[in-house]
Amino acid sequence: MSPVLQEDDEKDENIPKMLCQMDNHLACVNCVRWSNSGMYLASGGDDKLIMVWKRATYIGPSTVFGSSGKLANVEQWRCVSILRSHSGDVMDVAWSPHDAWLASCSVDNTVVIWNAVKFPEILATLRGHSGLVKGLTWDPVGKYIASQADDRSLKVWRTLDWQLETSITKPFDECGGTTHVLRLSWSPDGHYLVSAHAMNNSGPTAQIIEREGWKTNMDFVGHRKAVTVVKFNPKIFKKKQKNGSSAKPSCPYCCCAVGSKDRSLSVWLTCLKRPLVVIHELFDKSIMDISWTLNGLGILVCSMDGSVAFLDFSQDELGDPLSEEEKSRIHQSTYGKSLAIMTEAQLSTAVIENPEMLKYQRRQQQQQLDQKSATTREMGSASSVAGVVNGESLEDIRKNLLKKQVETRTADGRRRITPLCIAQLDTGYSFIHQALCDLIWGDLPLSFHQLAS
Repeated sequence: MSPVLQEDDEKDENIPKMLCQMDNHLACVNCVRWSNSGMYLASGGDDKLIMVWKRATYIGPSTVFGSSGKLANVEQWRCVSILRSHSGDVMDVAWSPHDAWLASCSVDNTVVIWNAVKFPEILATLRGHSGLVKGLTWDPVGKYIASQADDRSLKVWRTLDWQLETSITKPFDECGGTTHVLRLSWSPDGHYLVSAHAMNNSGPTAQIIEREGWKTNMDFVGHRKAVTVVKFNPKIFKKKQKNGSSAKPSCPYCCCAVGSKDRSLSVWLTCLKRPLVVIHELFDKSIMDISWTLNGLGILVCSMDGSVAFLDFSQDELGDPLSEEEKSRIHQSTYGKSLAIMTEAQLSTAVIENPEMLKYQRRQQQQQLDQKSATTREMGSASSVAGVVNGESLEDIRKNLLKKQVETRTADGRRRITPLCIAQLDTGYSFIHQALCDLIWGDLPLSFHQLAS
């Protein structure tokens, strides 16, 4: 990021401006998302594919395709998985907390949940929208995933059973399908879900949906055209203490950026009634996507005109960010332990703090018991079928076949065995044929080399 932040580094030819260009997609790329760990990169495009990328460590520099050797890839990123399921353009992808799942949405009206631990395994396909699904966001504690579509609805799905929790339609009754994307966002404390492209008294807004009861009493206003993207800062903030002042306890708050088709960007703090800053005519065309830096003090905004803007904030403007430990304590005190941030081993020994975790644990135990009983039944049926064929045991079949073998000796003393034609046994089990072969040929005193000679 140094060439972006520092003008001197931008002019320095020894500092690379582009790290890598990946050309595997066959059509327009609509969305790119880093995993929370920073190890993977997911991209989705008009070729109906989701590609998962990982940095390759031991590959040397290479040139960018079509650059005549002038541009070189400083870093090498290779595609480690291609996910195929959608029948239309992929509009958005989103990693769950702690990268357990990857969600994708498409103009085929579906949301697909992928197992990020075992790509390309699909955990669920969410079918409920009747229009193009254009945005996704995960609840920061992993209990819900929300999607927004052109059918004038925002739907919240449970991650425990991947069923619909609620469908919100009232704020979107007056909305038309005029936006290329509908990127909604969930606040890092989990209290608020903010949608793109809502309407209030015929004016464009970003609807604020409260987690408690899914109430829609508040919204972000001021933009002249439809809101295309909303993105919360990953950090939770508290008011910065001035030098010499006593440390007073303050309520933590969140920061949210809103982009619109009117080419303007607004940044809001949940502790203020008015926006912190509004930048008008930032681009020549509609804002396409927003991403915050990991420290929460920088924001990257891209537009459909092909340009990217970077905004830098100070702690005096936003506040002091809470540490990850403080953020985790807020989550646990408010929601209890999160299913998304726990492994299977941890879940089996975790203290049950809410009914959802109890149901999940019981369901996992029941599935394990069902799998064990099914395996036992299969092994029992296989052994019974393999032991008897058409009322005759395999041992009797073997003895009868050995009696029919014709063995001769050549002049030099070598043994010759005439092959037998064994009719196909009408059992439907291929392992019986293998068992017969093992029983028959296993007792012969000759090796394959001797038979061949």
